[in-house]
Order: sequence, then C-alpha cells, then structure tokens
Amino acid sequence: MAEQTALIETGPPAATKPDRAVVRDALGVGVAVGLSGFAFGVTSAGAGLGLLQTCALSLLVFTGASQFALVGALAAGGNPFTAAAGAFFLGTRNAFYGLRLSQVLALRWSVRPFAAHWVIDETAAVSLAQPDRRAARIGFTVTGLTLYVLWNLTTLLGALGAEAIGDTNAWGLDAAGPAVFLALLAPMLRTTTERAVAAFAVVLGLGFLPVLPAGVPVLVAALAAPVVLWLRGRKTGRADAEGTDR
Repeated sequence: MAEQTALIETGPPAATKPDRAVVRDALGVGVAVGLSGFAFGVTSAGAGLGLLQTCALSLLVFTGASQFALVGALAAGGNPFTAAAGAFFLGTRNAFYGLRLSQVLALRWSVRPFAAHWVIDETAAVSLAQPDRRAARIGFTVTGLTLYVLWNLTTLLGALGAEAIGDTNAWGLDAAGPAVFLALLAPMLRTTTERAVAAFAVVLGLGFLPVLPAGVPVLVAALAAPVVLWLRGRKTGRADAEGTDR
C-alpha cells in the first residue's frame, strides 16, 4: 500500500535511454550531416570563394543552411551584403533553439558561450528528442563534436577537390542534412496542431521558393506556427462561446 501511495504522489518513473543508444543516434546524425560539408566546400569554391574563406565560414559560422544560402546567392551574382544579410537572418533560427536548449541542458554559464556555437538544427533535434537531461547533454555534445569536426574536414576536402568533383547536384550530398533533420522531426509531430504547422510550413516554404531570395522562404515558413495557433485559438473560442450559449 505504501508503494502504491508513493507512486500516486510522485507519478511513474521518468523514461530513460541508455547512454550507448544516445551516442549511437548522435553519431549517426553527426556523420550523415557532416558529409554535407563536402558539397559545401565544392559549392563555395565554385562560387569564387578561396580556400581560406571557405574554411573560415565552416569554422566560424557553422550553420549549413546559412552557409549554402550565402554561397548560393554569390554564385547567382547577388550583392555580397545582400547575400550576407540573407544568411544572417536565416541563422537567427538558432537563437530560438538556444532559448529552448538553455532550459533542457541547463549548462553552467562558463560553458554556454562555447556550447552556443554548436546550437544548430541537428544538435537541437537530437537533444530535444531525449527523455531526460543527461541524455540530452550527451546527445548535444556527441552530435556537436562529431558534426563540427566532420563538417570542417569535409569542407576542406571539398574545396581542395572542387575541380575534380564537378556538379554537386549529381551527387546529392547537399540533401543529406535536410533529410536527416526531417527524419528526426517526423516522430516528434504527435498532435494534429503540430502536423498542421509542419504541413503549412512546407506549403509556405515551397510556395515562396521561386519568388524570394535564397534563405528567405525558410523565414516565411516560420510564420506557419503563429498562424495555425491563432486559427486554433479562434476555433476554441468559438466552440466555448457556442457551449455557453446553450
């Protein structure tokens, strides 16, 4: 009886995940997405950036979507300042990841400035998919370290071998990162509202892709969340009002 009473008061034990399983998943994401750095190195060199410039982008910026947006705009003949601005605004999504991860990871203040450099799509997805803080920290660290090392190494190799590789679109390496991120995101869409936000974001992103500069459609897609939540709030309020009238 005492055990049943304690269970009622404290609730069921929190789900846990073996450290080995977390490391395995994190390594899988880090390796798969890290190979995309090869495509970035080739693309950057093809856009006219030098070896040092290409490697500096991966070392200092380290957010693949923004890097591809920057070199893609430059390759298309865009103004360097406009290209940089688009890449910057695309990278602001990491700030929102950081707000959530700061609560999940609860790192010491002395560590946060260094950890902030690894706050990207993949580390956020792996960390938020974990059942507890310990697993989230392991996932964040392993994913960030693996991805950072591989991304920079393959960027260097891609920039050095740009002439021999040719068209990166034929290899499809640039699709590895988004594919892995979508695979991580899909199981997290459990409710109807979450699925509606994801579907509307896809519609917005693809709809504005032909008419807006590179990187901007992703920012427009972010409007899906407030729009869907607003519509849901209106629907709930209308249903409450009808219930009150009855």
